Amino acid sequence: MSRSMTSRPTPVPDSSAAGLRSVVAADPAAPIVAGIQGAGGCGKTTLLERLSRIYRDAGVPVLDVHSLDRAAEGAVLVDDAHRLDDEVLAELRATARKPGVRLVVAYRPGPRSAALAELIGDLGAPVLLSGLAPDEVAELAGRTLGAVPPPEWVGWLCEQTGGVPLFVARVLAATEPGELAPRLPDRALDRFQHDLDLLGDAARDCVTAMAVGATPHPQLIGALLDLDAATVASALEAVRAGGLVDADDGLLPVVRAAVLRLTPWERRLRVVRRLVETQLARGGPVLPLVRPLLGAEIALLPEATLATAFERAGDEALPQAPELARQLFDAAVSAGTPATAVAARRARAAAESGDLDEALRLADRMIVDETVPDRELGVQVAATVLAHRGLLARSAELCRWSAEHLRWPGDRAYAAVGLIGTGRLAEADELLRSPADAGPPTSMSGAAVQLAEGVRESVTGSATTALSTLVRSASLSEPVGRDALVPETPAAAAALVALHCGELDVAQSTLDRALDSGAGGPLLRARHQLLAAWLPLVRGDTVTARAKLAEAGESAARDRLLATALQAGIASRDNDMAALTVSRGLARQAAAEHPVDLFTLLPLGEFVVAAARLRDLDWIAPYLKEARELLERLGNPPLWKAPLSWKCLQAAVVLEELDVARRHASDLEAVADHNPLAAALADGARTWLRILSGQVAQDEAEQAARALHSAGLAWDGARLAGQAAIRTTDRRAMLGLLECARALQGKPPRPRAVGDGADVLSEREKEVAELVLAGLTYKQVGKRLFISAKTVEHHIGRIKQRLGCANREDLLARLRELLNG
Repeated sequence: MSRSMTSRPTPVPDSSAAGLRSVVAADPAAPIVAGIQGAGGCGKTTLLERLSRIYRDAGVPVLDVHSLDRAAEGAVLVDDAHRLDDEVLAELRATARKPGVRLVVAYRPGPRSAALAELIGDLGAPVLLSGLAPDEVAELAGRTLGAVPPPEWVGWLCEQTGGVPLFVARVLAATEPGELAPRLPDRALDRFQHDLDLLGDAARDCVTAMAVGATPHPQLIGALLDLDAATVASALEAVRAGGLVDADDGLLPVVRAAVLRLTPWERRLRVVRRLVETQLARGGPVLPLVRPLLGAEIALLPEATLATAFERAGDEALPQAPELARQLFDAAVSAGTPATAVAARRARAAAESGDLDEALRLADRMIVDETVPDRELGVQVAATVLAHRGLLARSAELCRWSAEHLRWPGDRAYAAVGLIGTGRLAEADELLRSPADAGPPTSMSGAAVQLAEGVRESVTGSATTALSTLVRSASLSEPVGRDALVPETPAAAAALVALHCGELDVAQSTLDRALDSGAGGPLLRARHQLLAAWLPLVRGDTVTARAKLAEAGESAARDRLLATALQAGIASRDNDMAALTVSRGLARQAAAEHPVDLFTLLPLGEFVVAAARLRDLDWIAPYLKEARELLERLGNPPLWKAPLSWKCLQAAVVLEELDVARRHASDLEAVADHNPLAAALADGARTWLRILSGQVAQDEAEQAARALHSAGLAWDGARLAGQAAIRTTDRRAMLGLLECARALQGKPPRPRAVGDGADVLSEREKEVAELVLAGLTYKQVGKRLFISAKTVEHHIGRIKQRLGCANREDLLARLRELLNG
């Protein structure tokens, strides 16, 4: 029977719960027929209870399916209509067609019988209930916990629960207000037992399969569980209707955690084993499947399928998560994989996760055991760890042995790099002239050969050719560099050569690409970061250098040497004597741990200057002697010798040892023609000798300072100009050199101020004030003006009183305003 136009129920203005409530509240006596559709936990029952309260408050009886014969007397509210049999659904449909009826029916999206579908058709477009928005979750959390939690915690809760009201409420009810942490309470997970029980066996098995990693595809899950496709499709529909999945049919995180907690191990293992077998047969990833098994007792039992899966998962985890890979390989051994089968990969995982002692222990075992598979990988691990720990000579010997006995492509090249780095050029040449390594010409083997050629060229030939070769090597290795375990990366070698010849932009771009591509894997990342921090240090940007140093890690002697030298260099440039004093002990330890080789000359140079500033050169002298002997064995290569000679000259300048400075200046003069940086250093050295002798020529000093700046040594150029300003007796030249120093530091020129304030100072007071503003100490100012430091202090006291300054900060600010802008 159809409804008449006059008896048609009041329409619901929108599909929201608020709209339905407002319609009922506006006129509880008005007829209404409506459906409420929502997955489990979305609030259907709660909405019906609120409607029931409205009706009762208005004196309207609230009826259920057992009182349909009295439908005309009150409001019929029906929950969970999807659970009713066809006969009751038919009665509800008949009731919905009666004039003047008040009927609201709530149901899940599916699965639905034909009778329910017919009823839904008569009810019309339903009120749709879905998850809560973040602001609604925050409001609910505030009411439950007594205070609104932080936004990040609310966001985490929304992600875990999908905003499903029931699930949100369960987590909140089990959460202590003072213990907000991104962790699902066990009490909340235990509340899902009832939901899982209601699913039925087929749907429960489907949920278990999805929780351990199965894709929610009917055919795949059917094959795993030995169920027909129709049964699986119906089960998956029930899972969706229960609100247990997101829009992509993935289990909500809170549901997955509950299933894993509440499903017995033997049931989970049965599904995991079948799924793993399928993935292994297809060559698909198994890491998501077996990772949850780590630490479980079942994972310790001998099980061939699991052993294979753990081993495969370890391989999958190794590039990105070496610590996880170690656990997986250990689990594979516990499950039955022979320890020797994964020994090399366990050693690599240990190395890349920072456990160098364990890595070397495992690698040494493999090297002496001819029956162990992957001995080549064991050699790579050992050679890399030895280089990382500063033992470049031993690393080179191991690579050379591998090249002769194991024939692994690349070992010959890395052996040559290590030999050159420790001053054994002839042996390296002999090795490079021997027959090529066996194996196909891969990108990595080609990059290794170019690396060796570039390092050799840096010692024997052109800086430009060496740098180009190394940059090409770095570029060639980029696509596969993340998976390579090597004693040195082409990018690091290229950056070192670039730093030694003043090509800082090339060093920057090469290191940026290495960090982006992950060249050398996790173990070499810190080396690239530390070298990247060296670039702003050279330019005098200690703020950036300090920030980059803080970002970098350090896991062994080679990294500690660079990091400690950076600390010393930053303290020296910032004139922070307290920090410089602290760095002295660290520098001594780092230098003692790491023998001198070609690639440690930069940090050694920083240590020399720091030791000179602390008047403590005795400890560094033996290392300098080793460095000079190393360079002599290599024929004193200009590219590598010049920067160290420059640092030694700077130490002589600090100590005002003119004869020592002349010796180093002579060394720089001898290599001036090799590259632009060497030429700038030689020019700067000549200027320093004149400055130390008291012969300051403004034009010459500015030209030398700018040449250093152009070669990348911005801080050195500014320091030369500043020291020349201190030592000149020409006031006009002093001011010009100070402005040059400021410009080379990237600071704007100081405009001369006009105003009455400067007129209150005498000419002598202006001279004192300008030198103090330039950063000189009272002693330095007195030396410059041929007066005592005490007299300088008296001048400053009178200036402070005359200008009415309360403290030194006020005084300096006022002087900048009056004299120098």
